[in-house]
Amino acid sequence: MKQHRRDFLRRAIPATAAGYVGLTTNWLERVSAATGALADRSAADVASDETYWREIQQAFTLDRTIVNLNNGYTCPSPRVVHEALKRYLDISNQAPIHYMWNMLEPNVETVRRKLAAEAGCDADEIAITRNASEGLQIAQLGIDLQAGDEVVTTNQDYGRMLDTWDQRVRRDRIKVTKISFPVPTTNLSELTSRIEAAVTPRTKVIHICHVTNLTGQLFPVREIARMARGRGIQTIVDGAHAFAHFPFKLRDLECDYYGTSLHKWLLAPVGTGFLYVRRENIEKLWPLTPAAAAKSKDIRKFEEVGTHPAANHNAIAEALAFHQTIGVERRAARMRYLTDRWAARLEKHPRVKILTSRLPDQSWGLANISLQGIDVSKAYEALWSKYRIITAAIKHAEYQGLRVTPNIYTTLEEIDMFGDAIEDLMKNGAGTA
Repeated sequence: MKQHRRDFLRRAIPATAAGYVGLTTNWLERVSAATGALADRSAADVASDETYWREIQQAFTLDRTIVNLNNGYTCPSPRVVHEALKRYLDISNQAPIHYMWNMLEPNVETVRRKLAAEAGCDADEIAITRNASEGLQIAQLGIDLQAGDEVVTTNQDYGRMLDTWDQRVRRDRIKVTKISFPVPTTNLSELTSRIEAAVTPRTKVIHICHVTNLTGQLFPVREIARMARGRGIQTIVDGAHAFAHFPFKLRDLECDYYGTSLHKWLLAPVGTGFLYVRRENIEKLWPLTPAAAAKSKDIRKFEEVGTHPAANHNAIAEALAFHQTIGVERRAARMRYLTDRWAARLEKHPRVKILTSRLPDQSWGLANISLQGIDVSKAYEALWSKYRIITAAIKHAEYQGLRVTPNIYTTLEEIDMFGDAIEDLMKNGAGTA
């Protein structure tokens, strides 16, 4: 079977220079051919097929002199997406009032329909935003709350979102309760219990992450949303690190609002995201930027941000096509495989603790590693100065560690280099690593 697949790939990707030049401009077809050759195999089986993932890796333009393990910040787009972005920018620049506004901007409706189909909701429930923060702030600042009303969230939610609630405390005199929880938490019902215990008769909103940006802790969104709805409480979910990272559908989560960034795991251009608003909430949610009263029931009222480029959001369509060609199940399995490779190796060290659940249905490509006796900022600098490895130094009041987020273009050699570097750190310290 493997020999047959290699033969197929050789035929699909000619070795001659002329054939190679011709195919490098159509990476979507190239990825489609590679994926088609293994369509009968499980995602778990494909996760370890380096022949396949080498083809995927070639679809990116990268600097291989560095090892980027901070894809949780923003991800590089594959060639086909970046080329689409540049193409749309070139078209726009000829005469923006005509090409950008009259020709390209209306095509955002195609993007909306495609995103809704992938996300599992109606197109009229998705607003195209510039990032998860913008989408979530629309919900946070757009819900009517009175002095004394309460919000329940966690002390491990994204800092900008916590700052937004803190501003409402100062401005509107609401109350915000931030619960704590251990890392990792493998019993997800415990998270529901902690949230529920913080709820009072004055609670109006529960705000949680689908997956936390700090450790990759998964939250049982549907369980919490059902509990909240039974008490007349609305739910806001931060999905910045979840959408396109692992399989799920919004309709199954049953939350009221869901915000995500598409320049993370979907690999769309920087400055793209969406906000899902459950249909019955659209009219009563105020937009962040004021819109005409005639648009009060229209999801598009949340997109009234003034002049903006059409190129970024139109190129989302190419990112979706690339993502769907691989398949979210294969992507999730590969992320799990890469994380397992370094985590299984390093967790054997007595001074290393993985702050992320290792259960297969709770962990994918975002994990956090704690190094006893080594300051996380010094560890970050040591990894960069000696190995040119980029991670993210996470310092929380209750723990500290390195957040490690590979991507589908990450090679096994890079994962193993990270393992070598951490072992070097644990042996020699951050000063000499």
